[in-house]
Amino acid sequence: MLFKSARRGSAITDDPTEFVEAVRKERVIKIKRPFTLRRLGDIATLRWNNLDVARGELGLSTQKTGKAIVLPLAASLRKQIECLLTSSNEPSAPVHPTAFDLVERQRKTGNLSNQFAGLLAAAGLRQKKNHKSTGKGRGKRRNVEPLSFHSLRRTATTLLHEAGVPSAVAQALIGHDNEAMHELYISIGREALEKATAALPEI
Repeated sequence: MLFKSARRGSAITDDPTEFVEAVRKERVIKIKRPFTLRRLGDIATLRWNNLDVARGELGLSTQKTGKAIVLPLAASLRKQIECLLTSSNEPSAPVHPTAFDLVERQRKTGNLSNQFAGLLAAAGLRQKKNHKSTGKGRGKRRNVEPLSFHSLRRTATTLLHEAGVPSAVAQALIGHDNEAMHELYISIGREALEKATAALPEI
């Protein structure tokens, strides 16, 4: 990331690490709940030097896997970032200061996830979360809500596939390490099913 940042800042012309594979750290897998919320942490802790608006790229190392990724920015997102970007932005400053501070202080994304759940409830998309104790304790399995921040990843995966984006490209863009995991994120929508049935010949 240091060399990528230096290239973006025109301190160097070529990134000597461009074709060097990242060293994977051995990690202990802990099963806490059915869906991880770490991707919310990736967004909350973005800094301005993760964004290269001129090239239209986002570069970061994911908290979940430690994998370094560089992704193109969608046109609408790039336009929004350009509106927020000013000459006074410090490269190391967070893009989302409030969310960044919350994650840095608490070392977890639980409160951000709850805030997003509150927005979904206010929009009438899910029931308001009850914060009363269920008596199950920390070691017990929690109920999984059908809609959460994580649903955005599933939605993006499905939209990419329904738009005809090749599976390997969608997998790379979403950030899944293997095809089996990627397949779990694909939901087939009604529009796709209607197109499929319309393609059948008359008998």
